[in-house]
Amino acid sequence: MPRISLTPPRTLLNRLGAWYARRAYGKALAPGLAYGHNARVLLAYVRLERQVAKWQALEGQLKHLAVMAAAARVNCSWCMDFGYWEGHEKGLSPEKARNVPRWRDARDVFTEPELLVMEYAEAMTETEPTVTDALAAELIARLGEAAFVELTAMIALENWRSRVNSAFGLTSQGFSEACRNPNAA
Repeated sequence: MPRISLTPPRTLLNRLGAWYARRAYGKALAPGLAYGHNARVLLAYVRLERQVAKWQALEGQLKHLAVMAAAARVNCSWCMDFGYWEGHEKGLSPEKARNVPRWRDARDVFTEPELLVMEYAEAMTETEPTVTDALAAELIARLGEAAFVELTAMIALENWRSRVNSAFGLTSQGFSEACRNPNAA
């Protein structure tokens, strides 16, 4: 049960946001509905997400695995559900998506750069980050500095998303089930 009402005031902004989400994702997104209680926070968050969507220094699959690994570490069921669906939409193999929460036990499913990215995401997500100089140096050597900066920012953003969604008490909206059923909305 969410800790905040998912029925925000019916302002023009909230109606537009819900319309866009239904068009893009098939349903209104619970985080957007929760943010809808504060127009300034909602607008700032939407602007940030729109800018982040334009970042291109880091390869998309690596970016998505980092986001999912951070969400898994925070244990945000909403983020994992949506992340599975989003990965499906972006061509991430279902096997990889399913194994993100237990990537250490499924090392054969992932490439070395993917493993490093997920290790970094987890280390950065710890309440007191445990990123080492060696891990950062190896990622910079493999990805380059621009992609490393983007990776770091993506993980920080996912920490924001996951921690806010968890604090709001948001849980799965059924996105991942739609991936398993091609006829689902």
